[in-house]
Amino acid sequence: MIANLLIGLREGLEAALVVSVLVAYLVKSGRRHQLPLVWIGTGSAAAISLAVGAALTFGPSGLTFEAQEAIGGILSILAVGLVTWMIFWMAKASRSLATDLRARMDASDGKPWSLIVIAALAVGREGIETAVFLWAASRAAIQDGQSTVEPLVGALIGIVIAIGLGYAIYAGAVRINLSKFFTVTGGALIVVAAGVLAYGFHDLQEADLVPGEHLLAWDISSVIPPTSVVGTLLKGIFNFSAAPTVLEVGVWVAYVAVVGFFFLRTVRRSHSPSAPAKQSVSV
Repeated sequence: MIANLLIGLREGLEAALVVSVLVAYLVKSGRRHQLPLVWIGTGSAAAISLAVGAALTFGPSGLTFEAQEAIGGILSILAVGLVTWMIFWMAKASRSLATDLRARMDASDGKPWSLIVIAALAVGREGIETAVFLWAASRAAIQDGQSTVEPLVGALIGIVIAIGLGYAIYAGAVRINLSKFFTVTGGALIVVAAGVLAYGFHDLQEADLVPGEHLLAWDISSVIPPTSVVGTLLKGIFNFSAAPTVLEVGVWVAYVAVVGFFFLRTVRRSHSPSAPAKQSVSV
């Protein structure tokens, strides 16, 4: 649940920030009459995200086991790719997010449909990323004999918190240093994404697309049962497996090492004396 709460919070806050900036700028520039366009774009993005989630959930159900595993593995890897791109993009874009959105709105003045597109694309990106990632997490929970309710509840809690923070930012009640927020959550998401990536390759092994399904790195199920409190917590936070294959462990370590290295380098560069000063978000 914790990992999915983090996904919901981070993705939700990104979308909430976008909407907050759009709404605040229209209000301050005397264009309240264009607010319905923002809500149309936002609502369209939410509907598309839900449709993607439904298609992923019900689409593969009639396929063979191997086909379902293959699709699950490929989509899990795709989800990790999207989240990885988002981690680095937001680390660089957080300082200029509001400025970029305002410039786009000014450029779209006189073209109402453009404002709908801006809102839909900005919010829809986060929604689709969330739908794909949550589908991968829920599928992993099903295969481990766990309930899919916890991942969804965790994500919902994160999204609700994000909406509350977005409104608070819009109302001027809080100011958040986005650079620090996205640095901390980015580091945590690297660990979460590594677990999803490892499970994605596990799915490909079960689909007989990748060898090594029965070559286990270890099996400590008797020490840490997957259904125990400790096993459940480790699974929820780190996507821990008591009996992973050698490939799963290798993929996890490689992802954390490579992505973690470049992420830390990006963070250090952004904190260097020559880097622009960090600013709290302002709408």
